[in-house]
Amino acid sequence: MAATIYPAGFRCLPLPTVQLSLAAVLNCGQSFRWTSLPLTSGHEYRLCLRDRVVCLRQSPDALFYRSVFPEGDLPPAETALREAETLTWINDYFQLDVNLLKLYDDWSERDAVFRTLRSRFSGIRILRQDPWENLISFICSSNNNIGRITKMIHALCKKYSSPLLSLAPPRPAVASAPTVASYHPFPPPSALAAPEVAAQLRSLGFGYRADFIQRTAKMLVDEHGTTVVAKSIEGPERWLLSLRDVDTNKAREQLLKFAGVGRKVADCILLMSLDKREVIPVDTHVHQIAMKHYHFPRSSSKGKTTMTPKLYDEISKKLSDIWGEHAGWAHSVRVFYSGGMETD
Repeated sequence: MAATIYPAGFRCLPLPTVQLSLAAVLNCGQSFRWTSLPLTSGHEYRLCLRDRVVCLRQSPDALFYRSVFPEGDLPPAETALREAETLTWINDYFQLDVNLLKLYDDWSERDAVFRTLRSRFSGIRILRQDPWENLISFICSSNNNIGRITKMIHALCKKYSSPLLSLAPPRPAVASAPTVASYHPFPPPSALAAPEVAAQLRSLGFGYRADFIQRTAKMLVDEHGTTVVAKSIEGPERWLLSLRDVDTNKAREQLLKFAGVGRKVADCILLMSLDKREVIPVDTHVHQIAMKHYHFPRSSSKGKTTMTPKLYDEISKKLSDIWGEHAGWAHSVRVFYSGGMETD
């Protein structure tokens, strides 16, 4: 077997693409802050966390990672410690404790339709994102598409968060690679709670979502304060993280209190950042999948079907019964296959 070639400066995590496909997972409408930079072969993906920029590359059998810090080069012992932290974050963020092949096997046994498509779209898994970032990102998803949401979220970070550091494009890069870029962490709730934020976001093209974002941030700050706790996390962020330990229905009730959060947005947040793996975000596209492939009763109406709470619950239960406790994960693969990962 040929030896794995490490990109310069990167560390290696043995991980086949059937367990994680960066190209699919980071571009399918779960997270909107990753930067994809072309190489002569493949891509490098970058994300700015609170204190570092994480850079990822991938080969068929390995994930390569490195961290860049605002302090620059660190002593070897400190570098090793920080990279161990990055590896812990990677395992948590991509939920690598979940064996995706076993899930694909289980879904294939449960669902003959899934069995026919599993080999076409491997390596698709649900991210475990920061709930605060996930909440604001999906408020932006209303009547929107992945490209525009991505631009909005990057604009928001640039406006309300100081740059952590600047990075040159990766090497070997293609001729069209961008020049040095600044990387901004996601702003905390306190940065978005002031009254003037709504008008500022509207000027950046957020439209009616601007008011939802400001009102949601203010609700959180008014209720949970701005005190910074462990690891630079504000009180509202810690409270949102605590919803991971709350029953799904109770966590959903809390999310639905926020401006701009309806049932589908709440379910996206439950699935993608609050550990509710059984939750299936339902929209008209998922309704069409249920009718076409899973014997869900067709609407008698010739026009567009209204997604009522009753219909939403019926579709969700139908698909959950088919796919089991990781139904939300199976849903992501199914929708990706059907070309429906654009938000609506």
